[in-house]
Amino acid sequence: MEIEALIFDVFGTLVDWRSGVAAEVKRAFAGRADAPDALAFADAWRAEYDPAMARIRDGDRGYVPLDDLHLENLDRVLAAFGLSDALDGPARAALNRAWEKLPPWHDTVPGLDALRERRIVAPCSNGSIALMTRLARFAGLRWDCVLGADIARDYKPSPAVYLAACAALRLPPERVMMVAAHNRDLAAARAAGLRTGFFPRPREHGPGQTTDLVPEQDWEVIASDLQDLARQMAGAGGVGGRILHDQVDS
Repeated sequence: MEIEALIFDVFGTLVDWRSGVAAEVKRAFAGRADAPDALAFADAWRAEYDPAMARIRDGDRGYVPLDDLHLENLDRVLAAFGLSDALDGPARAALNRAWEKLPPWHDTVPGLDALRERRIVAPCSNGSIALMTRLARFAGLRWDCVLGADIARDYKPSPAVYLAACAALRLPPERVMMVAAHNRDLAAARAAGLRTGFFPRPREHGPGQTTDLVPEQDWEVIASDLQDLARQMAGAGGVGGRILHDQVDS
């Protein structure tokens, strides 16, 4: 079955959220005695991500765009670091835009461009359309369109998010491949009927990362990075091979 479109997880898979957020934290607190450890702050902020979305997935709260959840989570993290009064409203809003300023991994842009020569490419992210658009401009990600949570008004790994992306492209799920560095994301996409592509990002969570270092299922394409995935897709015409390279380069 020919794959006509690839949709992508973005945070962690295509961009380095940890160093990007930490850089903006350093900028927000530059020269201040109360400056927190920037990487620890970034990790704590990211740790609030899934619990905030879970309340929406579970039906305890209506849909709220990730931009707003990030700002709510920022307030929680500032409080946890004893910094509740450290930033005024405009400064908090500016720091919240850190998620629009995340650097791409070195293989992301060339890999996406190579895939886009033959197939539709689009994000299927929990980020809002606004966030994904600004991040694409910052990181140089050339999408054909922006899909994801705002389209479905739900959050991954809810099947509605993957299926809404396929419906927006007027493609059956089996002609769409979800690409991610996260096994949980791919398992949910596969359960919804999509094809799957995996490569690891062993430094997404820093040097002590223990998760998503290897594929946990026999995904349709298993690669070392996005450029390798693009090579496999180009060589296969349809679904690529099942190759996990011994040397992983993030």
